[in-house]
Amino acid sequence: MTGTVTNWAGNITYAAEELHRPPTLDALRALVAGGSRVRVLGSGHSFNEIAEAGADGVLLSLDALPPQIDVDTAARAVRVGGGVRYAELARQVHRHGLALANMASLPHISVAGSVATGTHGSGVGNGPLASSVRTVELVTADGSTLRIDRGDEARFGGAVTSLGALGVVTALTLDLTPAYDVEQHLFTELPQAGLDAATFEKVMSAAYSVSLFTDWGAPGFRQVWVKRRTDQPLPDFPWAAPATEKLHPVPGMPAVNCTEQFGVPGPWHERLPHFRAEFTPSSGSELQSEYLLPRRFALDMLHAIDGIREAVSPVLQTCEVRTVAADDQWLSPCHGRDTVAAHFTWVADTSAVLPVVRRLEEALAPFEARPHWGKVFTTPAADLRARYPRLDDFRALARSLDPGGKFTNTFVRDVLGE
Repeated sequence: MTGTVTNWAGNITYAAEELHRPPTLDALRALVAGGSRVRVLGSGHSFNEIAEAGADGVLLSLDALPPQIDVDTAARAVRVGGGVRYAELARQVHRHGLALANMASLPHISVAGSVATGTHGSGVGNGPLASSVRTVELVTADGSTLRIDRGDEARFGGAVTSLGALGVVTALTLDLTPAYDVEQHLFTELPQAGLDAATFEKVMSAAYSVSLFTDWGAPGFRQVWVKRRTDQPLPDFPWAAPATEKLHPVPGMPAVNCTEQFGVPGPWHERLPHFRAEFTPSSGSELQSEYLLPRRFALDMLHAIDGIREAVSPVLQTCEVRTVAADDQWLSPCHGRDTVAAHFTWVADTSAVLPVVRRLEEALAPFEARPHWGKVFTTPAADLRARYPRLDDFRALARSLDPGGKFTNTFVRDVLGE
């Protein structure tokens, strides 16, 4: 494909003149071996230049490769190709009576791209999407293939959430669990007043996954989405009133595009995401940022954001607050710490949003905030590096697998300090 290549939101135009879609593994290996710089676009749902290959680089999409989804029911695992998206994967897995433990709010994103950037779902006991990965298969800089398994202590901690810096991920093997049903209960107007640390923990632990939404026009949360596994107790949620109509996280948007509400049970993959797989999200209508902090700072984070809401609210569509369990991936924003995350869906106006992002980062800096790797952020690279204690290990791994820096770009070099 030639011509202008942009990300999903249209706020990034890539310098590469061509987006290659190799139809076979051999074609992919040849492109990688022959390229001076190589980056993979994934589903394009990143809002920054993490996928930039440069004018002299090779920008790849894996969506023309065979959509491999091989379920092993005995091992409770699935091997999934690098171009597959979560909606496709989930349907296939469910047909075998199995499930993923966690999903993101949007099922349209690619599996490989999601775990590479540290994307996550929600739940005090649910780790990021990368937590389910047991094997990574890569095409490395010389076009050869490499497999890294969980248990490889020297490499696996950097292999999954890797920012695309180790090679092209051609397949992942994921853990599965027995299939389960989920129902959603929505509540409105959860006040921030009186929300102390103990109450916050009770709110976020009320069900398998809990999300709080607000526009920060006033203190407190306009919506609470409580996702309960039907094999777990009914949620006791005395802190807010049950919703009386179906809701969309963005005020004024049609709820028809959201997954079923009002406690109607359904398969895990039709309830854990906020949005239906059949609904194709529009592009160009938003920017996104997200910051992940140690959960002990949850109330400090909320008070800090509330303190600047007069700046945040005018450029905000919605903010989602959720929790994520710690994981072991060296570059995961949840590495080594149970996490609270604040996700911001901004208006599609970069010049208006960036000053607010900078002010938000200043407000959250005392609380060890790590930005999501695929979102809009302005945190200085030196500050980022200081927040990842295993960065030196990752840097050494990247040098060993890609000594010439074929899979780096300005974004990755800044992160690595090179």
